[in-house]
Amino acid sequence: MTETQLWLTVVSMGVITYALRLLPIALLERVGLPRVVQRALRYVPPAVLSAIIFPELLIRNGALALSLNNTRLLAGLLAAIVAWRTKNVLLTIAAGMAALWLLQALIG
Repeated sequence: MTETQLWLTVVSMGVITYALRLLPIALLERVGLPRVVQRALRYVPPAVLSAIIFPELLIRNGALALSLNNTRLLAGLLAAIVAWRTKNVLLTIAAGMAALWLLQALIG
């Protein structure tokens, strides 16, 4: 494959991906969604975020890790408390990362 073919493939796939994501938005804008579907869709972002985050916090080496040696879980709990109390995303990320680095240095 030549460099031109490679770039053409990358750009083409980008356009196709963009079109596939834009098409439902453009079509549903004209039709509108029932109120019950709109209410249900509000729960999609927290569900997806939970599906990404919880396995990283709770599973180590293929097993459930609910001990005080799980630095990610401890840092995640601190970040959750900061998020709950402050409602500040940047502060939550900073506190969680700082806690993780500190705990990894201490617990290892």
